[in-house]
Amino acid sequence: IKIYSLHVDCKVTSRFAHTVITSKIVNRANESREAIFEVELPKTAFITNFSMSIDGKVYPGIIKEKASAQKEYDTAVSHGQSAGLVKITGRKLEQFHVSVSVAAASKVTFELTYEELLKRQLGKFELLIKVRPKQLVKHFQIDVHIFEPQGIRFLETDSTFMTNELTEALTKVQNETKAHILFKPTIDQQKINPELDETLLNGDFVVRYDVKRGATAGDIQIVNGYFVHYFAPHEMPAFPKNVIFVIDRSGSMAGRKIEQTRDALLKILQDLRPEDHFSFITFNRRVVEWKNSLLQASAKNVASAAGFVQTLSASGGTDINRALLTAVSVLDKAESLPERSVSMIILLTDGQPTSGETNVEVIQENIQKAINGKYALFCLGFGFDVSYKFLEKMALSNGGIARRIYENADAALQLQGFYQEVATPILMKIEMQYPENAVEGLTKNNFKLFFEGSEIIVSGKISNELDLLPVEIKAQSHSSDLTLKEEANVKEKEQVFQNQSYIFGNFIERLWAYLTIQQLLEKSISAQEVDQKTLEAQALELSLRYSFVTPLTSMVVIKPTGQQQTELANKPTEAG
Repeated sequence: IKIYSLHVDCKVTSRFAHTVITSKIVNRANESREAIFEVELPKTAFITNFSMSIDGKVYPGIIKEKASAQKEYDTAVSHGQSAGLVKITGRKLEQFHVSVSVAAASKVTFELTYEELLKRQLGKFELLIKVRPKQLVKHFQIDVHIFEPQGIRFLETDSTFMTNELTEALTKVQNETKAHILFKPTIDQQKINPELDETLLNGDFVVRYDVKRGATAGDIQIVNGYFVHYFAPHEMPAFPKNVIFVIDRSGSMAGRKIEQTRDALLKILQDLRPEDHFSFITFNRRVVEWKNSLLQASAKNVASAAGFVQTLSASGGTDINRALLTAVSVLDKAESLPERSVSMIILLTDGQPTSGETNVEVIQENIQKAINGKYALFCLGFGFDVSYKFLEKMALSNGGIARRIYENADAALQLQGFYQEVATPILMKIEMQYPENAVEGLTKNNFKLFFEGSEIIVSGKISNELDLLPVEIKAQSHSSDLTLKEEANVKEKEQVFQNQSYIFGNFIERLWAYLTIQQLLEKSISAQEVDQKTLEAQALELSLRYSFVTPLTSMVVIKPTGQQQTELANKPTEAG
């Protein structure tokens, strides 16, 4: 079984990435063999299409509601066979895997398409392409086309497997708004050494870039009656932060985990600004406050905190409820904090609650009542013994996010990286306002906090024949209340994309659908059961209409007669 051609074609239009992977395989044996198609794609992406063509006959994947697809599958397949063509394979990736039996001398072409909206983190967008053909491929090619009407500020490629020979196979052409990256190594360039038929191509191929930002009220783009509005102010003074680190020191944290936590906290302490206030609460079955109030991040207080962090050791149970309630009460009682400042609680835990209140629903309720919208709660789950679902719901219900920290050598760096993302809040209470009677299907347009290096994205449908789309952004900055205004000329904006050959026509509409589905699913995590059903129903309707494989849909892959007939591709989630 030989892969004779493998092409990754990725078009990024205004942050929305559309990737098509085509693999052509021939069976050179004189009997039938199994051909395998295996692709790793970003967890944040949705598969939108898959097909196999065998000797000219096409077998498409069909996207259906998960429940009905499962039912169909169960009747078609004897029980005991594992369904599911997609599984999580790493921090950022999931794997799509399908196999089919190919007759002697026959050819098969696999084609998989997925889409995602690139998210700005720490000042850049990252496009990740996983490369692992497992054999030398005669025609191997990666094409990345980027079109950013705002202009490309910088662009870099990075890879975990590059050698000097392979660098020669990489070309980059770039002008003001467009870039084309081509990676096309010959068979010889792919080899680990000339004598062996082993491939060097095994790892990540990454493109990172950022766009230019001129307009203060962000940038609006319009295609076929759908608009997207990007807002990422920069070079603004940061709000002082009031941060409480709530650190699990139960028995399961002992050893490497607590060491890595200590390392990360020591680095984070160095990153606090003098106007920030901070404190630590550590917990096992007992909850211990380092100090009974928040301290200013002066050199002296930071040094004293570093001394405390170095003594952290782990043993005993896990009382998450009391630890978080203590943190909330420290913030509630805090005096002489800067008037315009941002208060947050960062929880790091590696397990389930085992001491004090252990019912996760009661804990969620207690915390939400206590925080009452005043502070943001970020939950970091260390490893795979945590109930990620519990942490995610708690964070999302309290204006924060959850993140999994993987138990690897770089766990301390993961913790620091997360802190850096939330270290610089520059706006609060951001409201993105559009004319009510002229815009429908608006995605989330109110945001509690905006952190330097990220980006706010709002999308919607312009209902009537509007000539001008007026926008108003209200927000609080460190020094004042802001109102930013902008007017987008609809016809002019539509013109920008008119004659771009490599754009798939309705990309803003698909971007809108992708963003809406992501937000509905996120909202349903922290919603009451009644609302959950409605939110999921809306997300399902959009997933089917735009053919996205989301956690609510499945792709049914049908195979030629005589083989295991159908298989299912389901999207896994971090919460499992």
